[in-house]
Amino acid sequence: MNRLQGKRVLITGATAGIGKALARLLAKDGCHLIVNGRREQRLQDLIEELTNTYPNQSFEMFLGDVGDKTIVQEYFDSRESKEAVDILVNNAGFALGVDPVHEGNLEDWDAMIQTNVNGLLYVSRFVSEQMKKRNEGHILNVCSIAGHEAYPGGVVYTATKHAVKAITQATKKDLHGTNIRVSMVSPGLVETEFSEVRFQGDKAKASAVYENLNALTAKDIAEIIQFILQRPSHVNILDSVVFPTAQSSAQMVHRHEPNES
Repeated sequence: MNRLQGKRVLITGATAGIGKALARLLAKDGCHLIVNGRREQRLQDLIEELTNTYPNQSFEMFLGDVGDKTIVQEYFDSRESKEAVDILVNNAGFALGVDPVHEGNLEDWDAMIQTNVNGLLYVSRFVSEQMKKRNEGHILNVCSIAGHEAYPGGVVYTATKHAVKAITQATKKDLHGTNIRVSMVSPGLVETEFSEVRFQGDKAKASAVYENLNALTAKDIAEIIQFILQRPSHVNILDSVVFPTAQSSAQMVHRHEPNES
């Protein structure tokens, strides 16, 4: 049974990785999508691709950094008369650097907190208000194993993802007694642009993170999100921690020999 047909879904951070993979899956399920991101050409390309494939569905662009509250406020003000969002997927987020706390870059810290925490809160604020009025909806936050375990070199990134975990749990309690569901997915190693961003475009360092390892793919996580969203209305999956088989914790990763499969 397809329970997502005709639902209006807002996906933040949809220009690449998990967000882009999820957009493709949910479009196939018959959803109308609002795709958010900071890279306009990528959003245009995605919308063109989806529109050509699914001409009877609507695909809307929400261009801008969700960490900018003015942009978020203006966007939701502009769509007050439009159809409400049925499902929110807070996917936008990133890590910058692996410096220890005593060598950390303050600008990187601010950027991570602004998008990973504040951006998630800003969008959730406006969407949850709409959902509360209708007494229905689903909010899903993309967290990380970093929201369950802190590790060296990730003092601020792990702090932001611990915040996402707390926000998810508190949001569920804030909306207790309503028909609004709140969920979270916490992936381990997923091979996307994540590490390239973390290492400031250093492709060699980024590729080494996934070397000799069958890491998760963006589609793997997108399919799990799709499964959670497809559950019947009385089922609320609050959290799902997802590792590649070779990973057992944030720092325990088994790497096979180069010639092994």
